Amino acid sequence: MNGPVGLAENQKSWMQLGTTVAVLERARNLELAQVGLNMPQTEVLYCLSISKEPMTPMKLSRMMHKQPHTVSALVHRMERQGLLTTKRDLKRKNWVRVSLTKRGEEALKRWASANMVPDIFSSLSRKETDALSAITKKLHNRGLELLRQMKPDPYAEPLFW
Repeated sequence: MNGPVGLAENQKSWMQLGTTVAVLERARNLELAQVGLNMPQTEVLYCLSISKEPMTPMKLSRMMHKQPHTVSALVHRMERQGLLTTKRDLKRKNWVRVSLTKRGEEALKRWASANMVPDIFSSLSRKETDALSAITKKLHNRGLELLRQMKPDPYAEPLFW
């Protein structure tokens, strides 16, 4: 190989965004470790705290944009840690309801007080914050469109390569 691969501007932007997210996630996980949590756990705690209806692992996976088996394993680990409980639904026996425990509510408060990394946004002006919000919403929506296009139809014939 003679030299570096030439990347298009979109590819360079993608790499820059990925590197930024990796750095901020690492910093946030280190900060959360000081209060006994990690980012996936805080996502679950937050989703449960804002939900107006009973939550199931499937609903959580949809809210978090994660695979159901990933969220299910996370829920079971968090249940063993005493952060939440699961109960079989009395009407729909195949459904599991997930709810916060007292310990989970305390963890949610600890999470809310760990704000050094999120406060990084105070280095942005109001105009920059608004622009970032608009950009991330646009990228999120376009990403969801791409996921819908790329996700195979579960009832379609299997692909053979």
